[in-house]
Amino acid sequence: MTQWQQGLYALTDEHLMPDDATLIDRCEAALDAGIALLQYRDKSGDEGRRERQARALKALCDHYDTPLIINDDAALAWRLGAGLHLGRSDGSIARARKALGPDAIIGATCQDSLEFAAQSASEGASYLAFGRFYPSRTKPDAPPAELAILAQAARFGLPRVAIGGIDADNIEATVSAGADLIALVHGIFGHDDPGGAVRQLNQAMKR
Repeated sequence: MTQWQQGLYALTDEHLMPDDATLIDRCEAALDAGIALLQYRDKSGDEGRRERQARALKALCDHYDTPLIINDDAALAWRLGAGLHLGRSDGSIARARKALGPDAIIGATCQDSLEFAAQSASEGASYLAFGRFYPSRTKPDAPPAELAILAQAARFGLPRVAIGGIDADNIEATVSAGADLIALVHGIFGHDDPGGAVRQLNQAMKR
């Protein structure tokens, strides 16, 4: 696996990081401590804010040689030369692959569906995300998934991302079940010390 295909996958949240300075400071702390991917996710609808913050994060990620993934905005990902993550209703993986090119990292939310995972893989997804596996503060109403789906998804030959309520107490079980990447929002950015949280979680992943 290449460097980005295994480890912690940090996702930003506009409520946990409501202004530019907080966003940059907390993301830099996570990057410095060692994450595999950073996803910029902002549902505020403020296009100027999204462009400004995403550009700042792209420069930061380039400094740390860590890929930046844009949530649900193929045009912004294209302008920045960043990766893209699409939810199940956010658009076509095939169309995104055509627009962003063969080298872009494009991820797909599969929730608890191997059928959707198969479709996403065939359309050119770079990784497949499953979950939620545990109660989630970010998306409490997301449909639950069983950890067994991670082993079942090995057939697609793509990195498997686990998301949803993962923390230091359950990360080892999630990795053991087959997760290559562990995606976290509150598990990293809900802490006063995101860097410390990343270091603790990385240690737990290696056990």
